[in-house]
Amino acid sequence: MKADLIAFIFHLITVNCMVLNGNIKNNELDNACNLPAKLVNEIRSYEDIANIIITSLTNGKYKGETYKELARFVDKFGARFSGTENLENAIDYALDIMKQYGLENVHGEEAEVPHWVRNYETAELLEPRNANVPVLGLGNSVSTPEEGIVAEVIVVDTFDQLKSKNVSQNVKGKIVVFNEDWVSYGDSVQYRSHGASEASKLGAVAALVRSVTPFSMSTLHTGWQDYDDDVKKIPTACITKEDARLFQRYQDRGEKIVLRLNLNYTRYEDSKSRNSVGEIGGSTHPNKVVLVSGHIDSWDVGVGAMDDGGGAFISWYALAVLKGLGLRAKRTLRAVLWTAEEPGLIGWSAYNASHFHELENFTFVMESDEGTFAPLGIQYAAGTEGGCIIQEIVNLLAPINATQTKSSSSVGSDISSWTQSLIPGASLLNANSRYFWFHHTAADTMDVLNSDNLDKAAAVWAVVSYVIADLNDEFPRTRDSVTEEVKIILTTNNNYNNN
Repeated sequence: MKADLIAFIFHLITVNCMVLNGNIKNNELDNACNLPAKLVNEIRSYEDIANIIITSLTNGKYKGETYKELARFVDKFGARFSGTENLENAIDYALDIMKQYGLENVHGEEAEVPHWVRNYETAELLEPRNANVPVLGLGNSVSTPEEGIVAEVIVVDTFDQLKSKNVSQNVKGKIVVFNEDWVSYGDSVQYRSHGASEASKLGAVAALVRSVTPFSMSTLHTGWQDYDDDVKKIPTACITKEDARLFQRYQDRGEKIVLRLNLNYTRYEDSKSRNSVGEIGGSTHPNKVVLVSGHIDSWDVGVGAMDDGGGAFISWYALAVLKGLGLRAKRTLRAVLWTAEEPGLIGWSAYNASHFHELENFTFVMESDEGTFAPLGIQYAAGTEGGCIIQEIVNLLAPINATQTKSSSSVGSDISSWTQSLIPGASLLNANSRYFWFHHTAADTMDVLNSDNLDKAAAVWAVVSYVIADLNDEFPRTRDSVTEEVKIILTTNNNYNNN
């Protein structure tokens, strides 16, 4: 089951990252759409409200405020890693500020989250020359022995090469360096997620993985990884793209490579955290929910401004703007700031379990976790009819040039199982070609973000969520109920380690 689940998640990541990299073209909705004129006219009747929302954020009372609130937040708390007191303090702050802005039913919902800490980590090249090698441990890695590891290096670029006869028989006792090419995030992240396990199966003493990024300025990119159940756990860390290629050149010239590794980490007992929730109750159908979300936790490097401070803050701030403008939709609008997304969708898993009985009342779900660069429109998983409705809605975003739509089999990270199996949903389509330059690095700071783009992203979030929540008829579903197949997906997808 675990292997099938991992394969399924890789599929979702690959599809989503194809969209992120611009490889999936705009859906051919012009030829497919045949919405009732009544529905089209109803959506178009929101033009004045959409313009009020857009103007308030881009040239009015709320202009620049999303960026200012996010900057205050990340400047105060910095990194917000799973299991830390700092994350819990940040969650307290988020709950308090949602209350200050008048959101309703503001509360936290508990989740048990992992707590892994990096203590110190060094790597030194001993042969063919002496040099320090920057390293950044991968989440959940075990430590080297106290005296460290000194071992020869073997470099591979694929799992197939690692398992080939000429290579596999020479792995035992060595440090495996994965110098994988960047294809897409979905393709390349598997080496970070599973490199240590695959190397361990052949007797390696440690695994180093080339940072998963298309562009590097000697940048280290961390991320979570898990060990297979049947392997010896070996220490694992990322190295820069430049150093991985350096080691490849040494090996290609037949030069012996020797490294000394000292990696020290602690895995504590799981601790309690919370998903942060704030709402605007529905005026007519309060039990029906349109959910907007992002995750509040971050990696322990950088300050998580891009991943995913921006997504979290446009979610609650979109509701704050609607509340400030006196707009209350027929259905409840709910902002959820997920905890512990980075170590494996842990917050979502707890939320899904506690709300499983009411998922059929979730009209639409949204998540922004692929950057808040210049918004282009909406990426959706909602079927053909749902896509046609979304296209009509995003046409209301013409004043900020965010009218594009793209279809996918699933969207989001936390919400991916929902949108693949049951609930129609959307993510922010934005000009994020540079997203993986900063992803999981010390460079994920406020300098990545742009105030005007955050305003526009919040406007997209507010307009789309409000209109869907206020339509007379329920948004169409591709599935009407929680089938046994859906139950399996929704109750087993709690170990997603490819963030």
